[in-house]
Amino acid sequence: MPLAPKTLGTALAETLPLHSALCRREASAFQRAIQSGDDVVVACTQERRLFGELAEQTPDATSPIHFVNIRETGGWGRDAKNAMPKIAALLAAAALPAPDPVATVSYASQGRLLIVGPLDQAEQAAALVADTLDVTLLSQGPGVAGGAQERRWPVIAGRVDALSGWLGAFKLQLTRGNPIDLDLCTRCNACVTACPEQAIGLDYQIDMGKCTSHRDCEQACTVAGAIRFDRAPEALDAAFDLVLDLGATPLVDWHAPPQGYFRLPNGLGTPEALQTLLRLREMVGEFEKPKFFDYKQKLCAHSRNEQVGCNACVEVCSAHAITSDKARQRVVVNPNLCVGCGACTTVCPTGALGYTYPRAPDQGLKLRTLLANYAKAGGREPVLLLHSQEAGQALVEQLGRQAQLGRAAGVPARVIPVALWHAASTGIDLWLGAVAFGATQVVVLSTGEEAPAYLAALEQQMEIAQALLRGLGYAGTHFQLIEAGTPAALDAALAALGQTRQQVPAQAARFSVSAEKRSTLEMTLDHLMETAPALQARADGPPLVVALPAGSPLGAIAVDKDACTLCLACVSACPASALQDNQNAPQLRFIEKNCVQCGLCESTCPENAVQLVPRLLVAPERRQPVVLNEAKPWACVRCSKPFGTVKAIEAMLGKLAGHAMFQGEALERLKMCSDCRVIDLYSAQNEMKITQL
Repeated sequence: MPLAPKTLGTALAETLPLHSALCRREASAFQRAIQSGDDVVVACTQERRLFGELAEQTPDATSPIHFVNIRETGGWGRDAKNAMPKIAALLAAAALPAPDPVATVSYASQGRLLIVGPLDQAEQAAALVADTLDVTLLSQGPGVAGGAQERRWPVIAGRVDALSGWLGAFKLQLTRGNPIDLDLCTRCNACVTACPEQAIGLDYQIDMGKCTSHRDCEQACTVAGAIRFDRAPEALDAAFDLVLDLGATPLVDWHAPPQGYFRLPNGLGTPEALQTLLRLREMVGEFEKPKFFDYKQKLCAHSRNEQVGCNACVEVCSAHAITSDKARQRVVVNPNLCVGCGACTTVCPTGALGYTYPRAPDQGLKLRTLLANYAKAGGREPVLLLHSQEAGQALVEQLGRQAQLGRAAGVPARVIPVALWHAASTGIDLWLGAVAFGATQVVVLSTGEEAPAYLAALEQQMEIAQALLRGLGYAGTHFQLIEAGTPAALDAALAALGQTRQQVPAQAARFSVSAEKRSTLEMTLDHLMETAPALQARADGPPLVVALPAGSPLGAIAVDKDACTLCLACVSACPASALQDNQNAPQLRFIEKNCVQCGLCESTCPENAVQLVPRLLVAPERRQPVVLNEAKPWACVRCSKPFGTVKAIEAMLGKLAGHAMFQGEALERLKMCSDCRVIDLYSAQNEMKITQL
């Protein structure tokens, strides 16, 4: 790699000595560094294991060691000589302290494995893992060869009603309705020989579609007594820790199946099958994974008064980990099913669901550090390439190796790869924040492992973010989703990024990303609006209004004043305090900055008088309460005290005038305030008693 120590040293404000063989003849320099107690950054991931061994062998080695890959990410490639600012940025980000630990989710597996599929394949798989796992077979037909004569493992069969759960806690619900009881069957094959319709296979279950009730098989099985046609269907509940599904139709047809569920649709003769079986053998004991999310119910805009507003997280989750609980006005996230994609946090308009691996402030600090040090080292027009740390990272490294061999251009000098747990785990707040920090583009890499719902959500959020920047006057395409499954496809997509230029704020922002999504979004908007080209071009005139696509987390509402009765149901439904009343007058007030466009006001309004308006109002008024509707108050006909509105009372009188219970005095009481209504009713009752006496 071509390296310029002086340029790279700008990340640490000093001139760096250049070592080219730290893992070999210059290892002593590494050992001296880790004895200093200071954080040590090693710009090599290939020899991570060797450096770890050297650290163990070095006395008084107390320095935290951080590893970063600068080779495939930019040091290898046709543009490598211009990649020093990027490498300086990667070094600076690697030196950041590790994020605080997150909560964990625990699993416990005793090794109870359910293998589902044709009996012959299930028995082959069982033979490879039964020495470490407690195996039960769920037969789904004999397969090509049928099962072995020797019954080595418990076998069950029947109609699967449900399979639910996760690693260590799977629950199988099965209905056994076949005349042959596999617990009693000895596999003597007498029934197979006796059946004239050949309705019994070597899975020892009767195909009732072929059977014509000769009952020859039942007579042949008199000794074992395994066959009874009068046997009633029996429900079976069984618990397992692991599931291996070899069936033609998956028992769990999710894009992100639960932990502990493995599916091999192509059978056992593939490299994938070998890896899966090896993983199964190791899945006995206690395991942990990060708890990828935080949920704050007070911010959630999902439901109010059993009305559903925002349902974005429920709809996007491909792991079926999020469900609606309208009665408790919340969503419920099952941490055992959550796989950490973060798509729910990306589409959440309020920040009620927050990503924790890492948290938004840690991720924001990393992006700001990368972009600030890139600019400090002389870099221009940086592009952030967000990719998953597994498939995405592997693809970037493959591209770097292809570039070193002269078969590809490699990662361009201005493209800074950023590894995420999952490509869908960041959203509009961090993307716009990155632009405010100086990025000209934010590119998200899809390698084909992402669920279609995730890609659709990313595209929708990018459309919103792009419309916002375009409306503020920033020219260009700032957000892009690229799909690439091969190094060649990624190489072509990255090369195309250099064909356009994007307009961004002249001065990079320096704010810290907040733990609250809306706070980060507001700080970002303030910075973007401060130097917005669209504002500079219009000194006078009405405020700038940027129209945004549907699904935007920003916007206003339109109220049909003719239909609105000021019942204020929308105020009680609003989870963000964007809609407010006025205790001194019949008014409906609105603070646009608070609105998250959840739609609860729209679905709650009994008069259908509310409509969402996704937009960004670039004016101080978006932070101030404005009156959307007001009305003349109704005066009590008994005491003249104002209550309700004229329109609301007249609408109620019109609807109830024909009702049998609201005639005469009862209808008149509706025109009274609550106090006078009670007094009038009490007086009428007393008059009735006196008359009776």
